[in-house]
Amino acid sequence: MPGERAVTAGRSRLAVIFVTVLIDLIGFGIVLPILPMYAQRFGAHGIGYGALVFVFSAMQFLSTALLGRLSDRVGRRPILLTTMLINAAGYTLFAFAPSYAVLFVARVISGFASGNISAAQAYVADITPPAERARGMGLIGAAFGIGFVLGPLIGGLAGHYLGPLAPGLIAAALSVINFFSASTILRESLAAEHRAARPLFDFGHMAEALARHELRPLMLVWFFAPFAFAGYTVALPLHVSKAFGWGAKELGWLFVVIGAVAAVVQGFLFGRLERRTGARALLILGLFGMGLSIAAVPYAGTSLLVYAWTVPLAFANSIFAPAASGLVSVYAGVSEQGTILGAAQAFAALGRSLGPLAAGWAYDGLGEQGAFLLAGAVMMVGGLASLELKAAGKETARLDG
Repeated sequence: MPGERAVTAGRSRLAVIFVTVLIDLIGFGIVLPILPMYAQRFGAHGIGYGALVFVFSAMQFLSTALLGRLSDRVGRRPILLTTMLINAAGYTLFAFAPSYAVLFVARVISGFASGNISAAQAYVADITPPAERARGMGLIGAAFGIGFVLGPLIGGLAGHYLGPLAPGLIAAALSVINFFSASTILRESLAAEHRAARPLFDFGHMAEALARHELRPLMLVWFFAPFAFAGYTVALPLHVSKAFGWGAKELGWLFVVIGAVAAVVQGFLFGRLERRTGARALLILGLFGMGLSIAAVPYAGTSLLVYAWTVPLAFANSIFAPAASGLVSVYAGVSEQGTILGAAQAFAALGRSLGPLAAGWAYDGLGEQGAFLLAGAVMMVGGLASLELKAAGKETARLDG
């Protein structure tokens, strides 16, 4: 039946997008356990390691905006396929880096390629009706969660048992495999009549999105939430290593808890919750829940309590992310999906770039509690911004009308 074939084809394309994001996140997570060792091997100290973390997000900030707008011009498929190959090159260079400078360039390349998330989200928006977009974005969120679990596990085991070259080469191989599967299955999702040519390096679209009343709260949320969460991920290892003597193993299991909760919530629960409450309510709950959980960490007196507070933090983050993506895609017009989603991801990458610097400053200047309280307060500011958001159902009706 033609209808059944169309549904099957749509599911296949969603599956490829899921795998694309999953491999991106696995590749990102694979290098996390060995990145500090790589940096130290080349004589880099704290600031050198921090620069490797910063440059990835900084390049992602630039590329999300660029690739989102470029996908509105040339289509989603060529952007996705090209960035898969760029990713493979970046991870190969990472594996064989002979110096800190080459390692830095490898992180620049991988950071740029990771900006394809805006094109992936736009692809999902293209092939799903407005009422289904939040759940489609939930699929991408599940890929984030699963990748966040598998990446560090694969990286740690491969680095330990197969040697330092293995993690980077595995990530590169996954990107190549993804390229061939996507080139076979993915059809272009953006019709020619819906394409729009806009200046590629004009970041005015971020200001334009902020100027639009229905988008402003979401753009602020897309900055504040990653800013706060990235700050938390910097302050946490410093705190638990000092307070409880944690090492890489304990931190690794903490990230596994976060990723596992995200995979379950976004893969199985989010759609059911969103149908009952709407994406706006989940967005608000997620932001305030994350803010409270982050602020509570320095008051957790045992390792068990740290793990315990991680569960509501991961749950709140898992309902926030797909709700935020789905709402942006609903409010954006058909011809600007890539641009607006790219603006949102650019704000997120900017937050992830600045958050670690702010957390490091707060940790040194205000102490451990100050760093977590700052991150929690910034997350709460994002929650207050989200209260200004109009109900998603009304916006959907307005756009469809």
